[in-house]
Amino acid sequence: MRFSDKVCLVTGGGSGIGKATCLRLASEGAKVLVVDLKEDAARQSVDAIRQRRGNAEAAKADVSDAGQVRAAVKSAVDRWGRIDVLVNDAAMMTFKPLVDLEDAEFDRVLAVNLRSVFLFCKYAAPHMPPGSAVVNVSSVHAHETEPGVAPYAASKGGMEAFTRALALEWRPRKIRINCVAPGAVDTPMLWNNPNVKSGRETVGGAVGAPEDLAAAICFLASDEAKFVKGTTLIADGARLDVL
Repeated sequence: MRFSDKVCLVTGGGSGIGKATCLRLASEGAKVLVVDLKEDAARQSVDAIRQRRGNAEAAKADVSDAGQVRAAVKSAVDRWGRIDVLVNDAAMMTFKPLVDLEDAEFDRVLAVNLRSVFLFCKYAAPHMPPGSAVVNVSSVHAHETEPGVAPYAASKGGMEAFTRALALEWRPRKIRINCVAPGAVDTPMLWNNPNVKSGRETVGGAVGAPEDLAAAICFLASDEAKFVKGTTLIADGARLDVL
């Protein structure tokens, strides 16, 4: 198994792509710390893993808060001694014209989607041995977007630039970092999107399952991708090709 005895920390692990990734990692032998703002959701993911005889623990955290990020990292390290894989999946969106957006709303999106990646990378890195991997979950909105979601698009574009820079910085550490950019995925985040509900945003029939993205994330996290560094894997069912 690709992740036998590996320690994996996944943010946003209580639902959607994050939960599917936790389940996939555990099924391949990983010890998984499921991090989510909603403690009940994190525990449900842990229960699902344990029902399949996997090894997992839950941690509640606001991923934009440095103290809570340090505590989540400490939970994994105290229990298992290190972190081999970090998956930054936690995210949020707003759906307002920029002139109607409160300053705090813009700051919150950037904090959850981008600052969190900085924080987890910063505090996890000292506990990640050579050969470890980070996978950040970006979005096709970093490449092709639409009105009303500027903070989200900016955060994902920033994530991809951050990843490229850190891949170079971490070359001496021998820690790989990459992104996966999903298109439309069958999660509450997609179907609760008011632009999708109204038809303003069309998904072109290309809607992936969370498990499809989990497979891509786990590939980049595995030793199979040892020569893939600082890149973004677009997993969108060819959505960008038809926009």
